Amino acid sequence: MAKRKAGGDMAPPPPKTKMDIDGEDSGSDDDASILNVDFEWFDPQPAVDFHGFKTLLRQLFDADNQLFDLSALADLILSQPTLGSTVKCDGNESDPYAFLTVLNLHQHRDVPVIKELTRYLVEKATSIDSMRTLQGLLGSDSKSQVGLILTERFINIPHATIPPMYNMLQEEMQWANDDGEPYQFTHYLVISKTYREVASQLDMEVEEERPQKKAKAKKGAAAVEETFYFHPEDEVLQKHALGFGGFDYTKQSEEGASDSKRAFQEMGVKPQALMMLIEGKKFEGAVKALGEYLGTGED
Repeated sequence: MAKRKAGGDMAPPPPKTKMDIDGEDSGSDDDASILNVDFEWFDPQPAVDFHGFKTLLRQLFDADNQLFDLSALADLILSQPTLGSTVKCDGNESDPYAFLTVLNLHQHRDVPVIKELTRYLVEKATSIDSMRTLQGLLGSDSKSQVGLILTERFINIPHATIPPMYNMLQEEMQWANDDGEPYQFTHYLVISKTYREVASQLDMEVEEERPQKKAKAKKGAAAVEETFYFHPEDEVLQKHALGFGGFDYTKQSEEGASDSKRAFQEMGVKPQALMMLIEGKKFEGAVKALGEYLGTGED
């Protein structure tokens, strides 16, 4: 799967790929319940993607997004426009609905927002047994090269749009390495999100008036520790990870915030951050497995 490329010497853009909102190929024009949407892959565009990237980064870091200078982080991502991808529906000048990129934490270690982010991730990693090696990998005297993978998308974007972005990222890193750029990573650190279902605060407030809800709330509370994935590819990446684990956000959400995130269900939704550390030599295999699990997104 190639994407539309900026630059006059690039190959002509490929035809758009059609998917329905569930990410499946549309096989019938007679099915009025299917909405066909054209998804296209583009390089990051510094002139138009800044605000879209900030929105997606704010969603990725959830309650802790105010701890970081997201404007600076978006600018840093956009400073390497030939690396990474966006998914759009209305052409290259429209806002991105999804993105994926990688940042060299060693190369950018003196950039203030990377300092903030590195400090934050190292602190969180100390509470996860399998992630405690991260502090050494990111130390000032470390010879390791850690690539920070940042990716986020809006909720209705089909999962099948994701494997092509990982495949293209591998190609782009290889091209960059061939040109002497610093994208030969010993490890990849992936930041993502999971969630837990919690008893609804709204239901608890009306327990006395609606006793039948009380039993349901108690039943849901027993499953509070079960973890669910916003991004199904994270389940695949974890299987190839050297270490992984979830952690609570530093900033606590306001009471009742879990109810604002519940969609057509009785339980509230409490997000939690997720980090995964993958060895560089295992990244290609992880990406291949991800494609097999989700599909490539090709016609």
